[in-house]
Amino acid sequence: MRALLLALLFSLSGSLHASAFDHTHRQWSALLARHVTWIDQGVASEVDYPSFINDRLELEAYLTSLSNVPRAHYDTRAPEQRLAFLINAYNAFTLKLVITHYPVESIKDIGGLFGNPWKQAFIPLLGQTLTLDQLEHSMIREPGVFDEPRIHFAVNCASVGCPALRNEAFIAARLDEQLEDSQKRFLSDPSRNRFDPTRQRFQVSKIFDWYGEDFAKRWGSLQAYLLQQTPIISDPQHAPTRESVLEVEFMDYDWSLNQSG
Repeated sequence: MRALLLALLFSLSGSLHASAFDHTHRQWSALLARHVTWIDQGVASEVDYPSFINDRLELEAYLTSLSNVPRAHYDTRAPEQRLAFLINAYNAFTLKLVITHYPVESIKDIGGLFGNPWKQAFIPLLGQTLTLDQLEHSMIREPGVFDEPRIHFAVNCASVGCPALRNEAFIAARLDEQLEDSQKRFLSDPSRNRFDPTRQRFQVSKIFDWYGEDFAKRWGSLQAYLLQQTPIISDPQHAPTRESVLEVEFMDYDWSLNQSG
């Protein structure tokens, strides 16, 4: 009887945590609005990490709210709500990792010479303790679940080379719009993505080298995806044609911290 009562109380506690969770992620949006600024005409952003540290308790409260969501509750939500939840979790826990070790010149400095920040198990989420790699590759990119290549413009690795951290949370009601906007902002940055008409080749971020298969699954090839995006990537007067034999060159990635100042 006592065991049954404890199980009931545990279940009730989980239901209360789930029902209390704000799927509009207002707390995370408020933090981002205060500490993230668009730069370079909106193609990139920078983070005020010292001021984020001052709001550490608010960040921890948001992270706790994510951690308190039971897997059973998560599994019942619509795909857009689940994907927004995971993207926000990835970005918020990445930010926690950085401010825990701040000041650093790069997220890659965390863990020392032989460490790997993406393989540190520090994320309590959905009944597990996850690494950033597990959260991204085993959940956000899990085949047959979301199959959404634009997540690569949404998850943020706290680096200059990475697509911008937005100054708002991702939410289910606007997820497609936000992913499309994040894609456009990143592809519009000629320092990271461009078309060279003289050599007839795309020069793009290393992200497309690491995750080209995700785009190829949707568009048949990375080149086909980039061709579709030429109105954003290239000068209209020198845009490639579908008949062109196009090469893709991957540019160096800037791992410097995406910090302001």
